Amino acid sequence: MIVIPAIDLKDGKCVRLEQGLMERDTVFCDNPAEQALEWERQGAELLHIVDLDGAFAGVPRNRSSIEAIVGAVRIPTQLGGGIRDIVTIRAYLDLGLSRVILGTAAQRNPSLVEEACRLFPDRIVVGIDAKNGMVAVQGWAEVTDVRAVDLAKKFEDFGVAAVIYTDISRDGMMQGPNIEATMALAEAVRIPVIASGGVSSLKDIENLMTIEASGVIGVITGKAVYTGAIRLAEAVALTKKIR
Repeated sequence: MIVIPAIDLKDGKCVRLEQGLMERDTVFCDNPAEQALEWERQGAELLHIVDLDGAFAGVPRNRSSIEAIVGAVRIPTQLGGGIRDIVTIRAYLDLGLSRVILGTAAQRNPSLVEEACRLFPDRIVVGIDAKNGMVAVQGWAEVTDVRAVDLAKKFEDFGVAAVIYTDISRDGMMQGPNIEATMALAEAVRIPVIASGGVSSLKDIENLMTIEASGVIGVITGKAVYTGAIRLAEAVALTKKIR
């Protein structure tokens, strides 16, 4: 299992939201490319970038910041937020991103996921954000009546590289990840799962490592590494069993 630091972009700056609410944001850095370099220096093997403005608008935003991040680091990058069609997917991959994440589009248009996986093998990730087990879309502004597990099962035969599962009631709240829901999802599908939301300590990462055998291949952390509650280098070392 790898530790994946998050860079959430709002108005060109690195921020963190509480429970996905745009009005409850904290700015941590106004130079996303420099922040990306710092995470690379601390041992990150993959960067998770979210275009928050794009997620809410339904169209890409923050392109200049995204381009700066990709140009600054050597490690792979993945991006989600406002990606709704093949043209946008292709443009981002051509920009140098390693993978793109489909969230709202995946829930509303599964055929887009299928086509994208066919055109760009191993480069499409599905983001499933849930509240009380139900899928949330449009930058978490809308909770649907679709169960997260049922949605994940739709993509099993498409060739999706991974599913990112976020419990939005935990996100940015430093309350620990939802281990039970993450494990249930990972065991229900054959797709590798990346856990997200609520990671606040090295103990949380240790707890997630106990369900690695269920198919959990990574954990995304944001607020904890920005506030210093977790030192990224220590978290990376922990997952590599370095003492």
